[in-house]
Amino acid sequence: MLVIIGAIDLMVSFAPSYQQFPRACANQDALLSKECCPPWEGDGSACGASSGRGWCQDVEVTQEPDGPQYPFSGLDDREKWPLVFYNRTCQCAGNFMGINCGDCKFGYFGANCNERRESLRRNVFHLSRAERVRLVSYLNLAKHTVSSDYVIPTGTLQEMRNGSTPLFADVSVYDIFVWMHYYVSRSALLGGPGNVWTDVDFGHWAPGFLPWHRVYLLHWEHEIRKLTGDTSFSIPYWDWRDARGCDVCTDELMGARHPQDPNILSPGSVFSSWRVLCSRPEEYNSRGVLCDARPEGPLRRNPGNHNRNVVERLPPSEDVEFALSLTDYDTGATDRTANMSFRNTLEGFGDPRTGTGNSSHRSLHAAVHVFMNGTMSSVQGSANDPIFLLHHAFVDCIYEEWLRRHRPPPLRYFMVPFLPLHRNRDFFISSKDVGYDYSLLLDASKCDNNNSGLKGLSKSKCRLADSLLSVEPMNYY
Repeated sequence: MLVIIGAIDLMVSFAPSYQQFPRACANQDALLSKECCPPWEGDGSACGASSGRGWCQDVEVTQEPDGPQYPFSGLDDREKWPLVFYNRTCQCAGNFMGINCGDCKFGYFGANCNERRESLRRNVFHLSRAERVRLVSYLNLAKHTVSSDYVIPTGTLQEMRNGSTPLFADVSVYDIFVWMHYYVSRSALLGGPGNVWTDVDFGHWAPGFLPWHRVYLLHWEHEIRKLTGDTSFSIPYWDWRDARGCDVCTDELMGARHPQDPNILSPGSVFSSWRVLCSRPEEYNSRGVLCDARPEGPLRRNPGNHNRNVVERLPPSEDVEFALSLTDYDTGATDRTANMSFRNTLEGFGDPRTGTGNSSHRSLHAAVHVFMNGTMSSVQGSANDPIFLLHHAFVDCIYEEWLRRHRPPPLRYFMVPFLPLHRNRDFFISSKDVGYDYSLLLDASKCDNNNSGLKGLSKSKCRLADSLLSVEPMNYY
């Protein structure tokens, strides 16, 4: 059952191996024809059809009703994604993927996409100094390089006169992803200032939360590889279990605290010069408009000085272990009220000691966002902070362990706003099937039979990793 639009069902994908609106389809002809089937540069044919890479076809979406939290139809551009904008897109063959079938599916490389490789996402503290420098440099390069492939819409399709007057803006490679996270989680605009529906999210508060963020990270990783030419790059993760503070908040990594103003970053960090966008949802809602991607000030972060009535501290190991023990991916209404739900507990709305939904406290994933006490603490603007990537890589690692231990449900909806389209059910599979693994899971081989410890890791972490390698592979829907 679909609970919140897009959280599980409406999660569609739209773009090659990237996100958001392709430049090739952000024009009057494409919008009026509702066709996004750009030519592949290799042969000049739409979707690379002449080379057998793919073909242009009608998009078929599920006719399942939306959940009761969203009692509208035909008012939001994200409904039945991507039909409001396009009803024909490229369907790629074999290992090809992308808006024009010019890319390779996740985990495949080479001109013909026939080279299978598996990358390894590692603990950020296990990177060498050179690797840490490279990580920060790549992030900064992405922030300051205008995307050559994608643009973002600054108005609804209605404001574009159904495509007659396209409204799009250039943003950087990094900010394409900031915008995507804003767009998937924004309020529904019902028409006019202040007329919005806030109880809707196409990427959170429902079953689609984990597969959506998995696809998001895969596309982000792909874009960095394309931008830098470094196909060996992988997103590192921040293992925040039992951390006493934000130990990635150093100038060598994600930026230390400013010595004079604890709410912004140290001038010794490259991230102190970054400007955020799409971080003022209340303002957009009051005006009844979309974010227009204008700069909105510096990154803000004051970790640990948050509301202790909502979050006590960064999540402890036992909270993660409790979530992993839950056998049901989702339950009941499959929203924030779900009880004994792995998804709801990991997302942070289920109590990590009792499994009761709609908890007054935030835990696990949500607790880290609250703890950061700044840009990261706003759902719509959180991806502005580079810690977002490291945090969600670890959330994905926990999701991966759960997938290796339990059987997920069969889901069949497209994810907003990806193009090319991705169904959430395609990402309820092992990360190894889409080309990556986590070093934490591999480290289990270093544990002895007594689980007496892992180099640099606690016994509980050793048990966590060990349990992953002891599970036999399963087939998932």
